[in-house]
Amino acid sequence: MKTITIEGQLRTDIGKKATRQYRSQDLVPGVIYGGAQEVNFVAPASAFKALVYTSEFQLAKVNLDGKSYTCIMKDLQFDKVYDKLTHIDLLELVDDKAVVANLPVKYVGSAAGVKAGGRLITKMKTLKVKTLPKFLKSAIEVDVTNLELNSNIRVEDVKLENMEVMNSPRIPMASIVMTRQLKQEEAAAAKDEKKKK
Repeated sequence: MKTITIEGQLRTDIGKKATRQYRSQDLVPGVIYGGAQEVNFVAPASAFKALVYTSEFQLAKVNLDGKSYTCIMKDLQFDKVYDKLTHIDLLELVDDKAVVANLPVKYVGSAAGVKAGGRLITKMKTLKVKTLPKFLKSAIEVDVTNLELNSNIRVEDVKLENMEVMNSPRIPMASIVMTRQLKQEEAAAAKDEKKKK
C-alpha cells in the first residue's frame, strides 16, 4: 500500500489567532487522534496534495519533531470560497485497535451480461469496513465475471476475510442493464413471434 510522508511540526499554540497565522503561511493545521494522546500539528499545504487529491486509499506517515505516526485520513475541511484545505483530521493506526475506513472498490473480470450485450453500471466506489490496521489494503476487488443481464451484485455478496463491512447488506454495488439496442432487438423478435402465430 502506498504511503505518503508528511513532514510537519507540533503545534503549541492552539487558538483562532494562531490558526489564522499558520494558514497565512500556507500551513495546514491538523489533529492526529486514536493513539495514546491527541497530537496537534501543522504541515505545508503542498505536503497533503498526494493524500487529499486522489481516489486511492493511502497511509500517511507524519513526522513530527523526531516522532513518526502512521495514520489514515479521517476528515477534511476546505475554505468555502477559495477551496483550499484548511484542516485535516488523521487517525493513528494502533496494531491491536480496529479502525473504520472507506476502501476503494475495484471491479474486475468481464461480466457475462456485458458479453450478452448489456452494460455494466457501478453504483458504489467505496466500501466502509472495520478491521485491524494490518488488514487494510489499497482496494477491495469485486469480481463481476458471473454477473448476468438484469442482475446485481449486492454488498452482502462481497465476502472479505478479516474485515467487517459496515454498509447495508442489501445495497446494490453493480448491475448489468440492457442497452437500448438490445431492448429494440428483443421487441422486434417478440413482434416476429406474434406474426408467426
